[in-house]
Amino acid sequence: MPPKNVREILDKHGARIESQIKTSPVESVNYSREYRTFRDEMAPELSRFERWCKSLGSLVKLKVSKKDADKIQRHLEVAHLDIEPWQALTLSVMTFLGVFVIGLLISVAVALIKGSFGAFPILFFFLVVVLALFLFYFVNGYPARLANKWRLKASSQMVPAILYIVVYMRHTPNLEKAIAFASEHLQYPLSLDFRKVFYDVSVGKFSTIKESLDNYLEVWRDYSTEFIESFHLIESSLFEPDNSRRILILEKSLQVVLDGVYDKMLKFTHNVRSPLTNVYMLGVVLPTLGLALLPLASAMIGDYIRWIHVMILFNLVVPFFVFYLTDKIMILRPGGYGESTLLERNPLYPKYVSNKPYFRAFLICLPFFIIGLLPLVFQYTPIPGMIGLQQDYTFTELGLGMFGDEQFFGFVEAGNGLAGPFGIGALIFGMCIPFGIALFFSMAYKNKTKELILEREKTRKLENEFNNSLFQLGNRMGNGVPPELIFAKVAESSKGLMTQDFFKRVNYNIRQMGMGVEKAIFDPNRGAIIYYPSDLIATSMRVLIESSKKGLKIAAISLMSISEYVKNIQKITNRLRDMLAEIVSDMKSNMTFLAPLLSGIVVGLAAMITAILKKLNISGLGEAGAAGMGGMGDIMKIFDLVKMIPPYYLQIIIGIYLVQIIFILTGTLVAIDSGEDKLEKTNKTGKNLKRGILLYIGTALLSTISLFILSTIVLGGLGG
Repeated sequence: MPPKNVREILDKHGARIESQIKTSPVESVNYSREYRTFRDEMAPELSRFERWCKSLGSLVKLKVSKKDADKIQRHLEVAHLDIEPWQALTLSVMTFLGVFVIGLLISVAVALIKGSFGAFPILFFFLVVVLALFLFYFVNGYPARLANKWRLKASSQMVPAILYIVVYMRHTPNLEKAIAFASEHLQYPLSLDFRKVFYDVSVGKFSTIKESLDNYLEVWRDYSTEFIESFHLIESSLFEPDNSRRILILEKSLQVVLDGVYDKMLKFTHNVRSPLTNVYMLGVVLPTLGLALLPLASAMIGDYIRWIHVMILFNLVVPFFVFYLTDKIMILRPGGYGESTLLERNPLYPKYVSNKPYFRAFLICLPFFIIGLLPLVFQYTPIPGMIGLQQDYTFTELGLGMFGDEQFFGFVEAGNGLAGPFGIGALIFGMCIPFGIALFFSMAYKNKTKELILEREKTRKLENEFNNSLFQLGNRMGNGVPPELIFAKVAESSKGLMTQDFFKRVNYNIRQMGMGVEKAIFDPNRGAIIYYPSDLIATSMRVLIESSKKGLKIAAISLMSISEYVKNIQKITNRLRDMLAEIVSDMKSNMTFLAPLLSGIVVGLAAMITAILKKLNISGLGEAGAAGMGGMGDIMKIFDLVKMIPPYYLQIIIGIYLVQIIFILTGTLVAIDSGEDKLEKTNKTGKNLKRGILLYIGTALLSTISLFILSTIVLGGLGG
């Protein structure tokens, strides 16, 4: 029989079967155009990276080994990047060369201006080289990082994806329509993946949906075999002639993905403990203990260590090292579990991306930055003289004679100019700088996320309640009550719950406004769903409408299935959060309590050591008594105040280091707990910054003042 007649017969009987099933046709769309449009709208980060690769990354075509090219190509395919492997590699090389050449030119220009290559800024050039190497590492690994980010976000929607397909195929065994149904109701990026399955068929890459789907599933081969097994079970259900057996296979596919996610996350909770401990010890504990040695070390070897060296170590090297370690931990996290709410769909999303919170926070924090810079302003600018003030004051002049004639800011004469500030006043004023930085981000992040977080909590509470309501809906529909009547009955039995209002709105639209069930729920102007932006509620109602077209019994089974599976997902989620709670809480308490506490005490010790050296003038005593004391005179010369790292700079470096560590570790903990969740990361970073910096400033202020008073009393008694 000619192929044309076969197609005509298939179309004829397909139309007859469709009319008997009475399901709504899947919207006929141009998937090629829709895929590209959807991708550009929902993945701006990818588009930016693509533009850089196609411009700067296309200047020179570098030869990439086949092994590396295959590896990069896999990452590019997962992240849906439309570029070649050599373009990604070229971009990283060009970034390295660009930064390196610019740094070299600036360094040579400085040496030529000063007229001697002995004035070549070696330290600046070293920092440029370190920055260039870091950028090369970061850009070279960016495709892998994007792929992992994509995988984490997409994998958090695996269970809902299988759920939607299973629910649809219970009453309509059509794989193509089930995938289309899932792509319409899933969130980015898994919805984009499913659209690409259709896209590859539309552009002729594959001839059938099954071929395209099997090719897509290979992406998950090394990361989520349970996802692949679930789809294979779904595909095999199409060949099962017995309807009850077909439904059992579909049920099994959902159980497979649930069990797989649980087992992998259980293994992850055990494996991640050791890497997280290493990060904490190497990134927080050891640097903090090293800080405790700095005040005394700088007094003894001040010729070899300056504040700029400490800044490079603690504000560049250590944070980069911690970032590298946490970046490796992120790759360990399996998929299938985590927050799946799409932030971009929320009506409040424009407020999240707005820059107004940053502007307002900057205006509030600006006075703190000015106060923190006052010691330098008084000493190195003519502003104090213009307003009739001295460059510095003693405690006696300020009415605090009990602390002696020490200077408030504490600049001292050195051989080549001024050194300092070493005074306690400068140290206390300097605390405003890290406080202002942390306050800036804390306030901005709070203003950006406070309403979104409240909405998310309301939605979660509503979804928890809605799970029971779904069971009631399914139970009543199973008893033969049509959809138009069940909403009033369920609303009566849901008194006191958040879901009551939803059902009352639907019932009002049906009874008073004369709407059908679909319009009563999804009408863009008066539909009940616009007041409850929940994907679970929207999808459940879509399933209700879709399945009720085949019969109330089918609709009842579908709703009760959703209720049961959502209940299982919630159990697994709660169990995994319990297992992760110990790791997350330990790291959080260390990050926001122990590290700020130790750092604050270190600042107080630095202030005390400085005050003792200033009052005793040990180096001066060493010079005066060198002849009589022999070798002891040379030893006492070691303790030279001028060569010490000023506590003012040390405190600023420590404060900025804490801010950096909180940023990095908070992002890691959120990724471990919730996957790729921008809203949670931003919100918790703001909260942790507030807690950590307040404890640090409070401890530093208290220890500085108390130890300074103690040293003043003791040394005053010795002097007396």
